[in-house]
Amino acid sequence: MNPQIIVLLGQDGISNGAIYALVALSIILVFSVTRVLLIPLGEFVAFSALTMAAIQSGQVAIGWLVLALALLGAAADGWDLWKRARRRQRRVPLGRALLRLCTMPAYAVALVILLAWLPLASLPMGVQALLTLAAITPLGPLMYRLFFQPVAHASGLLLMIIAIAVHVSLVGVGLLVFGPEGMRTEPFSEEGLELGMVYINSQTLWVLGLSCVAICALYLLSTRTLYGKALRATAVNRMGAQLMGISPMLAGRISFGLAAFLCALSGIMIAPLTTLYYDSGFLISLKGFVGAIIGGLASYPVAAAGAIIVGLAEAFSTFWASNYKEVIVFTLILPFLLWRSLNSRQEEEH
Repeated sequence: MNPQIIVLLGQDGISNGAIYALVALSIILVFSVTRVLLIPLGEFVAFSALTMAAIQSGQVAIGWLVLALALLGAAADGWDLWKRARRRQRRVPLGRALLRLCTMPAYAVALVILLAWLPLASLPMGVQALLTLAAITPLGPLMYRLFFQPVAHASGLLLMIIAIAVHVSLVGVGLLVFGPEGMRTEPFSEEGLELGMVYINSQTLWVLGLSCVAICALYLLSTRTLYGKALRATAVNRMGAQLMGISPMLAGRISFGLAAFLCALSGIMIAPLTTLYYDSGFLISLKGFVGAIIGGLASYPVAAAGAIIVGLAEAFSTFWASNYKEVIVFTLILPFLLWRSLNSRQEEEH
């Protein structure tokens, strides 16, 4: 192995590790706020990449999925309002109730119209990326509303079982919406950066730059905004945050929305690097999960560093032992699980 090969593998490893880092941060964000180990986060990455590729080909059907989930969410909200009125609990004003019921369906209808009316294939890549984010991000809050909010106080085991069921369902939906063929998008730019004898691919620079911006934005959101502080309070003490007037349901929807946004951004960045299929999200989610476990499902910086290690291990093991690269990557989790099992106290779940 010569230095040039080391540099190339290092670029691939860091690029993939940055993608896994965003997934790992999303896993920790959702888990800390809602106690849901959200396995389907990888589907957001795959759906985003496939949606971007479909937009570039001029044919996209993801808007209908958003519309269907939005209508189901509105129906669920309407049912809850009706039950509250029947029990003579605190009533929501009519105008506020209609706004709550119609906001997401109206957004979904506007998205479907835009995707059908715009000349998608001829749009600038930045506009295509924004449309992809607009289509994938609402899937997070809608998923929480339909599948996890009704059982928010259930045990962690039940929440994990529901997450697995949602993952299996989304794989089938992905096959229906995108088909069995793999897709790949055009690169953001063809130019690179030469540093002496080292040539750095432009896609690597894009991935690193956007990942750093997303991580910094997440940090500023969690420390400088009211909603971010509400999420942190819910993560520290769910009951205490609720007693202080913070809605656990709103915190759950925000955390799922942020996670969906980060994973959608990851899908846009990874789409030019590799061909993705409707079921490619599971492995991406697992590799992000390894990074999250390294961070103890609590530490964002350690999880990001662990995800970079996962990406580098994957890249170099592909060169040395390609048939065993997945085994090598997932074996990284064993020492951390053993160490944490020996140094953690067992607590009963309330």
